[in-house]
Amino acid sequence: MQAMIRRIVFGSAILALSLLLWAEGGAPPAPSPAAAKREAVSVRLPGEAFAAMQTINPDHIRWHVRFLSHDLLEGRGTGQRGGDIAAEYMATQFAEYGLKPAGDNGSYLQKVPLVGITTLPETQFSLLPKQGSAMHLKPLEEYVAYDQTQQEQSDVDAEIVYVGYGIEAPEYNWDDYKGADVRGKVLLMLVNEPPSDDPKFFKAKALTYYGRWTYKYEEAARKGAAGVILIHKEDMASYPWEVVRNSNSGEKSHLKLEGPVLKVASWVQLSVARKLTAASGMDLEKMMADARTREFHPVSLGAKLKAHMVSSVRHFESNNVLAMLPGSNRNMKDEAVMYTAHYDHLGVRPDMPGDNIYNGAADNATGCGILLELARAFSVAKDRPGRSIIFAAVTAEEQGLLGSEYLGKHPPVPAGKIALDLNYDDVQPLGAPEEVEVSGAERTTFYPWVQAMAKEFRLAIRPDARPEAGHFYRSDHFSLARVGIPAFSINQGMKFKGHNEAWGMAQDKDYTEKHYHQPSDEYRPEMDFVGDGAMARFGFALGWEAASFAKLIGWQKGDEFEAARIKSQ
Repeated sequence: MQAMIRRIVFGSAILALSLLLWAEGGAPPAPSPAAAKREAVSVRLPGEAFAAMQTINPDHIRWHVRFLSHDLLEGRGTGQRGGDIAAEYMATQFAEYGLKPAGDNGSYLQKVPLVGITTLPETQFSLLPKQGSAMHLKPLEEYVAYDQTQQEQSDVDAEIVYVGYGIEAPEYNWDDYKGADVRGKVLLMLVNEPPSDDPKFFKAKALTYYGRWTYKYEEAARKGAAGVILIHKEDMASYPWEVVRNSNSGEKSHLKLEGPVLKVASWVQLSVARKLTAASGMDLEKMMADARTREFHPVSLGAKLKAHMVSSVRHFESNNVLAMLPGSNRNMKDEAVMYTAHYDHLGVRPDMPGDNIYNGAADNATGCGILLELARAFSVAKDRPGRSIIFAAVTAEEQGLLGSEYLGKHPPVPAGKIALDLNYDDVQPLGAPEEVEVSGAERTTFYPWVQAMAKEFRLAIRPDARPEAGHFYRSDHFSLARVGIPAFSINQGMKFKGHNEAWGMAQDKDYTEKHYHQPSDEYRPEMDFVGDGAMARFGFALGWEAASFAKLIGWQKGDEFEAARIKSQ
């Protein structure tokens, strides 16, 4: 760490500030004595790097977003024509910038073998309560379900057991299973995790991976369960039922089978769960309250799930798009800093009347536009950083971070030699930001330099605006973190120039409720990409700095990813 500490160069600091203000259309102010004061941890970038960073143009990002979110790309569905066009577009841009291919066989494309599962209308999903008649649920309206076994047909006729949050976390002295034999059973469980204000207990309000639906499926499968029914409660999930429905209507992609999986991986509406538990002689509100204590034990509902899962199974390949700028230091060029963004979205929903194209302008054509502009800016620099720079546009993020998971397992540079991954996902075009969110950066040894760089850019570091949503576990940097690579996403906060915080919060709420994973996430000419440009410049500076450190970055001692980092090196 000591070798990383650098003295600040006053002229560089002022230039960094001028770049941010250039994006806002203003002129740099005269430096104050406070701005000139030396810091214990500071940043220093060479003039060539600043000159390249100054070429980053918000309009370049705009035009990439306009194209990638056009109706002609049909929502960039994974394994679909529009998604493949987006991948070729990214590869063509990398080639135009003169970057080295880092995919398979000297190409820009890394093939990702996938299996597409579509739940067909012949599927039957019925809850048989202890008392009363069977509940034959309506797909998409009352439930969504997938068969993870990658078989065309599976049948489940099994007892339903309520397991609270479905979490086993020894480090928090928490076990919802209590040794119960759940083999062959269907587990009814809550999303999220036990509420807490204690940072040492499930990280207080910040969601950990234990609260993610992916963990709950994985843990249940490891214990031999036949299926899982997640209860959707909007405030606990942090998104409405429409997001669950739209994310699970149509083909769902998976990597090829590795380890145990579920015959039924499903969600139900809260009203369905209330009706089921009431018909089983139970009170759902009391059940949810009981699940918040360590004394909770699994409870059989005396009910069954009877499901006949009928699926269309499609084996196909999608592609990650990988390019590299070789490093300049012969002792460091075999190591790398990585930038990532996913190019896929939800494609087209044929059964929906009207506009049925999920264009994904914000999510995540913006991240791709930033990734391409970063690649172009690095390519025009008259000098290069010591470590190599990898640019990765990944597939199948919307299918469960599959492209980045495959990349983490098959990186172009060994994971132990990747200093840092900086990810961009859903950077709203809202104008000039006065804050930056880098949730997860504080878990790395790089955080003091992130803080120093934010100060130079006059960006306040905003804590995660919605820690309960678990954003760290919902984007591609998480896949890289799982294999030990220090990784986090860069995004704007809630405060923008000319607006108060309430305005930013309102924009975020409006997007989440009306546009997130909806066909209305479309490009509009009035979008203001100044903030996307600012986030690109901030990430450029961080990446160059990380690529020049004498030592590789690590995770903080005791972090959940520290062991994977040590193992990878």
